[in-house]
Amino acid sequence: MTDRYDALIIGGGHNGLTCAFYLARAGLKVRILERRDIVGGTAVTEEFHPGFRNSVASYTVSLLQPKVIADMRLADHGYRVIERPISNLLPQEDGGYLKLGGGLERTQTEFRRFSAHDADVLPAYYDALEGVAEVLRDLALRTPPEAGGGWRALVDAALQGRKLAGLSMEAQRDVLDLFTKSARSLLDGWFESEAVKAAFGFDAVVGNYASPDTPGSAYVLLHHVFGEVNGKKGAWGHSVGGMGAITQIMAKVCRDLGVEISLEAPVSQVMVDGGKVAGVRLESGEEIAAPRVIANVGPKLLYDRMIAPTDLDADFRRRMKGFKAGSGTFRMNVALSELPRFTCLPEPGEHHQSGIIIAPTLDYMDRAFIDAKQFGWSRKPIVEMLIPSTVDDSLAPPGQHVASLFCQQFAPELPDGRDWDMEEDKAADAIIDTVEAHAPGFRASILGRQVLSPKGLERKFGLVGGDIMHGNLTLDQMWSARPVLGHGAYRGPIKGLYMCGAGTHPGGGVTGAPGHNCAHEVIADSRGMALGFGGMYRRFR
Repeated sequence: MTDRYDALIIGGGHNGLTCAFYLARAGLKVRILERRDIVGGTAVTEEFHPGFRNSVASYTVSLLQPKVIADMRLADHGYRVIERPISNLLPQEDGGYLKLGGGLERTQTEFRRFSAHDADVLPAYYDALEGVAEVLRDLALRTPPEAGGGWRALVDAALQGRKLAGLSMEAQRDVLDLFTKSARSLLDGWFESEAVKAAFGFDAVVGNYASPDTPGSAYVLLHHVFGEVNGKKGAWGHSVGGMGAITQIMAKVCRDLGVEISLEAPVSQVMVDGGKVAGVRLESGEEIAAPRVIANVGPKLLYDRMIAPTDLDADFRRRMKGFKAGSGTFRMNVALSELPRFTCLPEPGEHHQSGIIIAPTLDYMDRAFIDAKQFGWSRKPIVEMLIPSTVDDSLAPPGQHVASLFCQQFAPELPDGRDWDMEEDKAADAIIDTVEAHAPGFRASILGRQVLSPKGLERKFGLVGGDIMHGNLTLDQMWSARPVLGHGAYRGPIKGLYMCGAGTHPGGGVTGAPGHNCAHEVIADSRGMALGFGGMYRRFR
C-alpha cells in the first residue's frame, strides 16, 4: 500500500465533516469513510413513511458553534434556522400548563402563576447560569491541556483557567454547584414550584441515563444552555429541511475543497504497524493507507471493536472498559394526519412550534429512571415532542404533520436477558399511551411510525448503548479526562490516531466543536509542532 491520503476520517457525522473541512482548507488530502448510504451521522433527514420526512435522530438546533457556521459559510449555501416562539410547554398533571421562554418578562409572568418567589428570582438564576456558561463557551473551542504534557500543559491550563479564576466568589460557587450537585439540589436552592423546577430540570436528563437526583446531573442541565440561534444565546430552533440539511451543506463544502466522501464503506479495523497508525481495513477487506486516522465514532466503538487489543496497553484497555456509555434514549418519528390537541391547550398555537415536554415534576423524572432500572423502561416515560412540519412544509403532505418524540428513560440493556428487538414495540406503545393521556386522539392520528430503541440507535448509527453523547457527561469523563486522562487533547494512545467525536471535549450535541478542535491539533502536528507549541498555535490562531 502507498499513502494516497494525509488523513482518513471514520464516520461522516457533523464532527467528521467539520474536521475534514478544516484539514482540507489547510491543504491536507482527506477521505471520509461512512458506514451508511447517507452522510451526516445522527444529523440526517430521511423519509420514514411515504411522503413524510423528518430528522431521524438529532432533531433540534442550538449548540452548533457560530465559528463553525461562519468558517464553513453554511448560510451562503442555504443554512437556515427558525427559532421557537417559546422554548417549551409543560402540560401539568392537574390539567394546567407552564410555558417557558419567549423573553424574560413573559417567562416571569408565566412563573408568577405558580410562584411569585420563583418569578422574582428568575433573573438572578439566569445570570448565574449565563455567567458559568459564558466561561465554558470559551473553553468549548479550546483543546484541553494534556495531562502529563509537562510545563507547557501547565501553562495552557493556567491560560484556560484565567476566566474561571477571575470569577467572583458567588460565580465560583455557582460553578461548584453546577459541576457537583444533582439537578434537584441545584433547583431546590433557587425555586419552590415543582412545575418551574421541572421546566429547568428536564435538560438535566436529556441524553442522561440518570435521575435528577443523581449527583452531577446539574452539569448536564448547564451543557444544554451553551448554545445560540441566530445570535440569541440559549435559543433553540428548527433547521429548515431537517438536521440533514445542515450535514448535506457541510458535505458539499467539504467536497468543494477536495474531500473524498465514501458511502457504504464501513471500517472494521484501524491498522497499526510498529506502534504507528498505518491506515484502515474496511469490512469488504479493502485496505486504505494513511499516516493519520481520525475517529468520529464513540470511544467504546473505536477501542472495543476497531483496534486490536494487542495494539493498546493493558492500563488503557482497563480504563476504557470502565468508560461509561448509555443514555437511556428512545427515539420515535411519527407521521400524523392532524396536529395533536392537548387537553391543556387544544387549539393550534405557538406550543406546536416549540418543545412539548411530558415530565411535569422532578419526581416524575425520578420515577421514570427507577422504572427503567427495574423493568427496562419507564411506564410513564419522559417525552419531548417537536412538530417541525408546523414551520417547514417540506416535511409532510399538506394538512398533515411529522413529530419527533425524544424519550427517556429506557435501559441501554434490558434486564433478565430480554432483547430490545423483541420489546421495542411494547415500549413504543407506552410512549404513545403517555402522549395520548395528555392529547386524546393522538394514537388515532398516527399514520406511521419509526421506532429506534437504544439497540436500534446503536445498530443504525453506531451509538453504543444508544448513547447520543458517545459517553456519559460525568465529572470523571469531561475536559482533559474525556475520554480518558492523558488522551483528552484529541490524540489517541497510538501515534497518528486522533478522535473528533462527541466522546471528546466538550461532549455531545450538534456542536462541531470536537471536529474543529481535533482538526487544529492534526494541523499543528502535521506542521511538526510539539504538543506545547500546538497549544501556542491554538491560542493565537
